[in-house]
Amino acid sequence: MEELTVGEVAKRFGITIRTLHHYDHIGLLTPEQRNASGYRVYTSADLTRLSQIIVYRRLEMSLDEIASVLDEGDEISHLRRQRERVMSRLDELTELVGAIDQALENAMTNTPMTDDDMRELFGDSFDDYQAEAEQKWGETAEWKESQRRATSYGKDDWVRIKAEGQAVEKALADAFRAGLPADSEEAMNAAEQHRHHVNRWFYDCPPAFHRTLGDMYVSDPRYVATYDESFGLPGLARYCRDAIHANADRS
Repeated sequence: MEELTVGEVAKRFGITIRTLHHYDHIGLLTPEQRNASGYRVYTSADLTRLSQIIVYRRLEMSLDEIASVLDEGDEISHLRRQRERVMSRLDELTELVGAIDQALENAMTNTPMTDDDMRELFGDSFDDYQAEAEQKWGETAEWKESQRRATSYGKDDWVRIKAEGQAVEKALADAFRAGLPADSEEAMNAAEQHRHHVNRWFYDCPPAFHRTLGDMYVSDPRYVATYDESFGLPGLARYCRDAIHANADRS
């Protein structure tokens, strides 16, 4: 029958002598045999019990829980219980790995956008709009915040931003095309969607500042012409400005 000293057991199982002494102190693993020198030694049964303790600890069970389950059933029942717990953990870890892989893929594909990418996504008017906005607000906290946020967005983010912006523009264009006044519920609701869009992606945009932002639609005749022409709706830029003002008044 195999008999090992505390030091030999610690080395074989990769644990500390202090841990074995602690298990002995609390009665979790107390070797009964002694060698010729009077020191306690661990028998095969003790080593089997220690193996079970180590597995249960790796399964994050407390020492009190381990003491309780070790008093129930035989070695086979313990091995079956341990296998069930390991398989359960394995399923959880497999799902976790899948989630991490998906997040990693998203992070790797959502690459930062260059100016050329922005022009490809938003068209040549991107440069004009960017230049006018910087000229008007380059020293403001809103502009600096928008630049800070923009640097963190990747291509997927900008695709979503463009889609949301197009949905707002379509709602305003549809209201204009239908002959609804700029202070109609439909037009003002579309203007409010625009305010939320700016607030979500670029900077805090309370109604008062949104009113100022709306003035950009008519402040540059070149922008007005380009905007109206892109929708084939002369007067749309001014209509958007008026709807933003009406929504601000409503707020």
